[in-house]
Amino acid sequence: MNLGLKKKNAIVCASSQGLGKAAALDLAKEGVHLAICSRKLESIERAKEEILGVVKDAKILAYKVNLDSEEEILEFYERVIKDLGNIEILINNTGGPPPSTFEQLSDKDWQEAFNSTMMSAIRLTRLVLPNMKAVNWGRIINISSVSVKSPVTGLFLSNSLRMGVLGWAKALSDEVAPFGVTVNTVCPGYTRTERVEAILESQSKSSGLNKEEIEKNIASNIPMQRVGEAEDLAGLITFLASQKADYMTGLAVQVDGGSARTFT
Repeated sequence: MNLGLKKKNAIVCASSQGLGKAAALDLAKEGVHLAICSRKLESIERAKEEILGVVKDAKILAYKVNLDSEEEILEFYERVIKDLGNIEILINNTGGPPPSTFEQLSDKDWQEAFNSTMMSAIRLTRLVLPNMKAVNWGRIINISSVSVKSPVTGLFLSNSLRMGVLGWAKALSDEVAPFGVTVNTVCPGYTRTERVEAILESQSKSSGLNKEEIEKNIASNIPMQRVGEAEDLAGLITFLASQKADYMTGLAVQVDGGSARTFT
């Protein structure tokens, strides 16, 4: 199937590992020109080489950027425009706030999580949107969490702030739809990434169970009887970025093996 993505320019945030890296690899396979980024230059350069090991002729540029910083986001965007050209696809992604309960959280924790989870997406979208509207085509895809469908115990910051991102994305989708720009959110459930490993470790310490037992218990409550893999999400992101998804916008699509018990 020709998805019409060859030579499109994309930014994929937080793509040194996990969901971001899987999305970048899948887009590279479709011929998308990529700007990938991470807080650590060594990590993002390693991800670049790993993607090139699979897609030998991929055009991929790697950048070190702290997405919590408005100044660094602007500098990053300006470098990408110079090196790659105007951006047609934006994949907003961050590692997500740390596990916590409500009473553990200070004002500083809330402010830092808001800046990372929500403002990074808003700032990057603000930068890429004018050109998308000018050419009457663009894709903005947010990697969120199934917690927007069904809150996850122990992820208080994520449960709260990702709902804010979802509301923002839905409102934005209405505003930019007449300009050929779609805005969608993908919502992974328990997926085997470094972040989920950290959550399992936290749950192991508090429960006394080992991580394997906890993962087995989680999988037993998922209709597909397994924890997801990053690649399960990547294909959906690539489809939503494609010409084939022209009439799909304002969506929040869960990729969770059927675990969320909701209809929407």
